[in-house]
Amino acid sequence: MLLSLSIKNYALIDDLKVRFDRGLTIITGETGAGKSILLGGLSLILGKRADLNSLKNKEKKCVIEAEFSVGDYHLQSLFEKLDLDYEPHTIIRREILPSGKSRAFVNDTPVTLDVLSALSLRLIDIHSQHQTLQLTNNDFQFQVIDAIAGNKAFIESYKVKLAEYYKAKKELQALIDFQQEADKEQDYNSFLLKELQEARLEPGMLEELEEAFEKLSNVEEIKEKLAFSSQLLSDEHSGILVNLNVMRNALGKLSGYGPRFEELQNRINSVFIELDDTFNEIENLDETVEANPEELEQVNVRLQLLYDLQKKHNALEVEELIRIQKALEEKVSVTENLENDIKNKQLEVLKLEEELDKLAAGIHGNRVKEGPKLKEYLEGALKKLGMPNATFKIEIRPTTSFFANGKDELHFLFSANKGSGYGELKKVASGGELSRIMLCIKAVLARYEKLPTIMFDEIDTGVSGEVSDKMGDIMQQMGESMQVFAITHLPQIAAKGAKHFKVYKEDSGTMTSTEIKELSTDERIVEIAEMLSGKNISDSAISHARELLLL
Repeated sequence: MLLSLSIKNYALIDDLKVRFDRGLTIITGETGAGKSILLGGLSLILGKRADLNSLKNKEKKCVIEAEFSVGDYHLQSLFEKLDLDYEPHTIIRREILPSGKSRAFVNDTPVTLDVLSALSLRLIDIHSQHQTLQLTNNDFQFQVIDAIAGNKAFIESYKVKLAEYYKAKKELQALIDFQQEADKEQDYNSFLLKELQEARLEPGMLEELEEAFEKLSNVEEIKEKLAFSSQLLSDEHSGILVNLNVMRNALGKLSGYGPRFEELQNRINSVFIELDDTFNEIENLDETVEANPEELEQVNVRLQLLYDLQKKHNALEVEELIRIQKALEEKVSVTENLENDIKNKQLEVLKLEEELDKLAAGIHGNRVKEGPKLKEYLEGALKKLGMPNATFKIEIRPTTSFFANGKDELHFLFSANKGSGYGELKKVASGGELSRIMLCIKAVLARYEKLPTIMFDEIDTGVSGEVSDKMGDIMQQMGESMQVFAITHLPQIAAKGAKHFKVYKEDSGTMTSTEIKELSTDERIVEIAEMLSGKNISDSAISHARELLLL
């Protein structure tokens, strides 16, 4: 609901502030008084692009601010989607700077015009005789029939399930695409994997094989050097261990002569123990080293296999080959399990289709059930609005396709006169007819769902008398459940309002400005009388105005 509107330095407006209430609010004024200026300023709040020429004083900025009560519209999710802080009382502000730049704010947060437009669509609907094309929009027609059919909860569930369905179908297609690609590589991957598996790869095996190869390739030299070293250590006449033992015994006799001699004897003893242990190790190694041409060939074959695998896979280490093997195992395993995964995903898609079909059938059933009620209401309302022969044909056809709101195709077909064939609204209905149809539809929507504030801008153009009175009744009824504004030149409609504002021009020196004020009861009588008879108000016009106002 629009609570207040403030406009500064816009067109003929210097500084205008006005507050509004619930119900039907009437706005009147002479042609050229500035009603269009008021709408123009409000349209900037709704995201319309700014024009520097709209500044009254080109050296000052233009500021337009509107306060809305949004607590009843369930807009928290929209605010979150638009990355805005939700406030039950939301303030939208537009600024046009003398430089030509424009800025927009929602609750003091800077926003783009796209964000402003997305939000304002849920806050206020400015509707004129020339803005009835929405009525010919199929999505809007579905909104009407679904509001009456009580399909909101069903459609929300359907949309959730539809998102799951499209996600599952996308995943299924990805699996199928992957399978087709994997099938091309399956044989080659299996061949590579088999090669690696047959190599029996283990961490550190390359180093072990290289060491074994060096040992087996140099057996004679190793045994020769080991024997020579053994002889140097153990020869009974000149061996290192024999002479070192003699030295150890000699120094042992000096150990009692002081700490330094004892330390020297201990060091020689340590050297002897170490060399003796080395001699034993040499002897043991000598026993293990034997020529084995068959083992050498086996080691060489294993090494060449590893070298070839490293070259093929561009790997520097066996550990890298092991990682490649694991990756190939996963690929081959996934490919082998794809058939099962695809079958499971196909079953999931079929189940979601069945659930969607069930929801769509419920939505369709409600539409078919309530379609005649909408037809009856629209034809009855239009009869009161001077279209006695207007008839509708609401066609709801089930299809095999999943749409965003079900599986139906919807056609609003219209005939304005007896004997005329039915056709689409945008092809057979005139502008005036569309305006009256839209008024009726907005009225029926107001019964079933929370609509934003609606402003009818001279939607009554081209009608008068009893028809205008009935249009006023419809707007008045809408005002019982929502905020409605009607900019009108017709006294029959003006008298229906709970509040009445007048837009007028005021001259001050060399300047003219547009003002707006709320009319008192007496002022309303005069305003409506003037709408009835012109500037020269007669007593009968005053009396008629009182009758219209039920005074």
